[in-house]
Amino acid sequence: MPKQSMGGRVVAVSLVTFLLLSMLSVSPPLDTHLEEAPQSFNTSSVNIVFSNGPAEDESVTGLKTITFALSGVGTIDSILVEIAEVGSSYSTLTNLTGSPWLFNFDSTAHTNGSYTLRATGWDTDVSDNTTTTSDEFTIDNHIPEITAFTALSPNVGSGSSSTDRAWFNVSQTGTIEFRYGISDDDFDRATLQNVPGPGTPATDGPTSLSYGWDWSTGSFSEGTWNPRLTVFDNSGLSSSETIFIGIDRTGPVMSSVSVGSGGTWQSTTSVGISGILDAANDGSGSGVDFVELQIDGGSWTSLTSNTHTIELSEGNHSIALRATDLVGNIGNTITETVRVDTSMPELVGWTVDPLTTNLVGTANISYATYDLLSGVDLSAVSLQYGFDSNGVGLTPDLTGQWLELPGSGLDRGLAMANWATKSRQYLMLRATISDEAGNTETSEPRGFQVMPGLDLSWNTTATDVDRLVVRPGETFGNVTITGELRSNQIYAGAVVVSLEAAPADRSATTEWTVMNVQTLPAGSLGDSVETLEWSYTVPKSGQYDLRVRIDPTNVIDENSEINNDHYMVVTGADVSSPGLVPSFAPTLTALICVGFVVALLQQRD
Repeated sequence: MPKQSMGGRVVAVSLVTFLLLSMLSVSPPLDTHLEEAPQSFNTSSVNIVFSNGPAEDESVTGLKTITFALSGVGTIDSILVEIAEVGSSYSTLTNLTGSPWLFNFDSTAHTNGSYTLRATGWDTDVSDNTTTTSDEFTIDNHIPEITAFTALSPNVGSGSSSTDRAWFNVSQTGTIEFRYGISDDDFDRATLQNVPGPGTPATDGPTSLSYGWDWSTGSFSEGTWNPRLTVFDNSGLSSSETIFIGIDRTGPVMSSVSVGSGGTWQSTTSVGISGILDAANDGSGSGVDFVELQIDGGSWTSLTSNTHTIELSEGNHSIALRATDLVGNIGNTITETVRVDTSMPELVGWTVDPLTTNLVGTANISYATYDLLSGVDLSAVSLQYGFDSNGVGLTPDLTGQWLELPGSGLDRGLAMANWATKSRQYLMLRATISDEAGNTETSEPRGFQVMPGLDLSWNTTATDVDRLVVRPGETFGNVTITGELRSNQIYAGAVVVSLEAAPADRSATTEWTVMNVQTLPAGSLGDSVETLEWSYTVPKSGQYDLRVRIDPTNVIDENSEINNDHYMVVTGADVSSPGLVPSFAPTLTALICVGFVVALLQQRD
């Protein structure tokens, strides 16, 4: 029993000693610094040193490579790296497991403030830790924030984009005011580039800050620029912002527009103008704002649409157009002459060669018309023809349609292989006339009859009675009628002629009495002339009408029947009247006597 008690006490002492040693081996190490030898309360003799910072009060931004140097005897298996904001607990950054002992520290993952790093290495030789702590440093990752950047007082636009430029109508010696705002705890300076030249504004800061530039070079040219502001802070951080500006001192160029139908003359008083805005070009300038219109020297009217309609009276008018850009520059002025003609052409009538069956070749046909304003458009004239049986109606019934006369213009011709086949038919004509304004009018159909070429007529100077007054009766009442029959062309057929008489005081119902009928045999008019004689006895006192007739039954188809009859008058004297002489014709002796008397009287005077 005593031996057993002694043995138990030895075991107990040994267990207590082991526990005490174990507690000493896991006690936490003390922090060390780069400038001082680390103080360690552990069993490892290895020292860990931050060989590449961060240094005391260093400002860390972005990425920084942290390296560790090892000294002393021992084997470091791994290094646990932790970070803590001053006054807060540590959190793990990384666990390095082999050489090289380094890592890239991303400071942007942490808020700005004061921090320390702690490195804890595991020494496998003694199965214990060795720990060191860095100097206190600052994380400063606040990139300068541009709160405002603008060019003051543009004529138009904000400058926020290339499609919304800030445009200036500034002279070459003018000034553009640039202003900016910044939010940063250690702002240092700002620069401005890509401005209208020549030259570039000086850096604003760091000695003094104006937060802007009043930029003037004395030689501003027209064009576009993209000024770029760059700001820097003392931490080496920077940021940039761009605005878009332009200088425009030239008005838009105005080119021609489309007026009405596009022709020289317009056929309506409401005239449309199109392509107005399309005709205005401001090139690389600020852009077209509006186009102005002036009519006949009147006031200017602003137009903001591509089409516009104006009301004009008949006659010639002048319109002017000019464009204004967004900064107020007025461009060139163009003028257009607008002519208005709403009246139809005046239709006069036809001139046609005589149409006969003996016509050979072409019949000349012309139409007379005029237009006092725009004039007749000869290229648009349409002269149409057709053949009709009676010369009335809207469409020629023999041809069944209207045909275009050969040729062009107002003077044309129509040739037929044989005009004789058209005898007594009507050549129908219709004209469609247009003026230069496009006003069109069509004439009423007009008929011209194709007449026979043959025409028999009396030679009126060679056809008459030999005495005008005679005593009635068989003894004294005979008169001789001589007639000369003519033909306008050689006629080979026979011709019937007659002598007819009727009392001059007859009523409307009294018929003519055929006194004599003669038939000229075929071929008599081979020379186109034939002389005939008739004898007529005045039956009693009074006046009698005589007529000689060609073709009294209208057997021969002639050009004109009007000249087939020739009229004469003969008088039968009243024999019961005292002093009546057989004739009123004076004798030759009486005429001689009268002559002597007149001569004697003249000599006495």
